[in-house]
Amino acid sequence: MNQLISDIDKEEQMQAADMGEPETRKPVNKMRRGFLSIISGGFLAEDNALSSLPFLLYVAFLGMLYIANGYYAHNRLKDLDSLDNSITELRTQYIIAKDKLMYLSKESEVNNAASDMGLKESVIPPNKIVVYNTDKKH
Repeated sequence: MNQLISDIDKEEQMQAADMGEPETRKPVNKMRRGFLSIISGGFLAEDNALSSLPFLLYVAFLGMLYIANGYYAHNRLKDLDSLDNSITELRTQYIIAKDKLMYLSKESEVNNAASDMGLKESVIPPNKIVVYNTDKKH
């Protein structure tokens, strides 16, 4: 039997003797005994420890998977936040570039840029050229 559990049983017997009660052994609560057995590691010294070993390894493996999943989810959330920030930044750059293009493609801005190169705006309207093709090949 586990040393810690037997010490607790002796203390309970001594307390009962001090109170003047006859030495009747009180049954230790099964849950308390099981908890103390887990805390002290006494369940590993019992005969059925080897039969419960696969279950304990399975529970430990599930615990490690649960922890790893938490870390993985946390990293994915950090990646999503950084991607959201970069999308917002790229959208802002797109709007700025589009606004600049619209400003530079205005007729007055094109005329100013062309005048720097020595080109002037034509004051004569363009003529429409019409070609009549009389030779019809079928």
